[in-house]
Amino acid sequence: MKNNSKVVIVLLAIVALSLIAACVPAQPAPVTVVETVVVEKEGETITVVETVEVEKIVEVEKEVFKEVSPVAYNSMHGDPEPRRVDEMLVQMFNEQNPDTPVDQSTINHEDFKQAIRAYLVADPAPDVMTWFAGNRARFFIDKGLILDISDVWEEQGWNEDYPKGFRAMSSVDGKQYFLPSSWYWWAIFYRKSIFEEQGITPPETWDELLTTCDTLNEQGIIPITIGTKFRWTAAAWFDYINMRLNGPEFHLNLMLGKESYEDPRVKAVFEKWTELFEHNCFIEDAAAYSWQDALDPLNRGEAAMYLMGQFITDSVAEEVQDDIDFFRFPIIDPDQPIGEDAPTDGYFMSANAKNAEGGKKFLAFMGSKEAQTIMVEELGRLPVHSGVDPGLFNPMQQKGIELIQGADLVVQFYDRDTTPEMADAGMNGMMAFWDDPEAIDDILADLEAVRQEVFAEEE
Repeated sequence: MKNNSKVVIVLLAIVALSLIAACVPAQPAPVTVVETVVVEKEGETITVVETVEVEKIVEVEKEVFKEVSPVAYNSMHGDPEPRRVDEMLVQMFNEQNPDTPVDQSTINHEDFKQAIRAYLVADPAPDVMTWFAGNRARFFIDKGLILDISDVWEEQGWNEDYPKGFRAMSSVDGKQYFLPSSWYWWAIFYRKSIFEEQGITPPETWDELLTTCDTLNEQGIIPITIGTKFRWTAAAWFDYINMRLNGPEFHLNLMLGKESYEDPRVKAVFEKWTELFEHNCFIEDAAAYSWQDALDPLNRGEAAMYLMGQFITDSVAEEVQDDIDFFRFPIIDPDQPIGEDAPTDGYFMSANAKNAEGGKKFLAFMGSKEAQTIMVEELGRLPVHSGVDPGLFNPMQQKGIELIQGADLVVQFYDRDTTPEMADAGMNGMMAFWDDPEAIDDILADLEAVRQEVFAEEE
């Protein structure tokens, strides 16, 4: 009895030690134990309390911390809907890759375009950035500021899953530097109800477009809304008039610096453009509006048309979404091939990326069938990945695909098809023309001087 009691007490003390040890770091430390011993002596029970100091190494399970390697991602998708979907995709990636989380910075679209050169020369630069295919990416590729991601293309099977045209626009000298993720078409979007009320059918020729402007003006309706506060909206008019008047091959050669801005064919573009001013086709004081601000008259039914990319549907008021449709830019010379603008957006990695491995992992996700399916379902963008189910495309998207499939040549956009310096001068010239259409000759002389300087090394 005596010995058993003592053993029990000692065992309890050991258990107590174990419990204490679970709460402290693993290191040798003196532990004070109060031990109670029961002694029997000549019919008497004597309780003895002993204080014993012992040294014990307490072992605890150490928590394992995995190293986290964030990916710095700068995005220009600042408009509400593109931003929502962009953040949704980043969240999905982060949930699937907790060891390589993406730190996303979203910058206003126009501010991003101004800041991208500073981003690229920073050390370290953001790992991944949004950008445009075509010459806008090629400009930075040629300067060694964009990382070769041919290995990602190969590992992900994109050489087979992406159509040849998209692969070509992503490549330089057989190497891939760009990840195209979505594209959209340009057209003249219009309010169906206004056309129906005025007995107007979508114009198919230039003369029909001018007549449509006249009819709408007679009813007090603004024919075409536009916001030229940011110049690229005006550049769309130059693109289409040039392609419809002189053909898409001439337009592309002009963008590549192979044709002169003082060529009579270029002057004819501006003269044709002047006809739209003469027929009061545009909203007054267009330079006071951003492209989003210029949507307000369309939403209110005060304006009927807007030459814009398909992304216009992201920002059209919800109550008029079903009243929006589009038609192909009217024909000017029926003998010319059909050219269309279909800008392609995507991603690239900085040559100065700090986390190249994590950035490539993020690109692999953004270029996947899964991510591009979400872009279709949530944003209505047309995917580049051929594995996306075409049954997801709504009637407007199917119509847009047919529009592009019916083109003889597809180009990007004025400021994507030429160099940044030429695009900047060109769009300044367009705005000068908008202010004073009679200054065509001086404007074109200035543009030709810029062209000769910018493309001097290639001539």
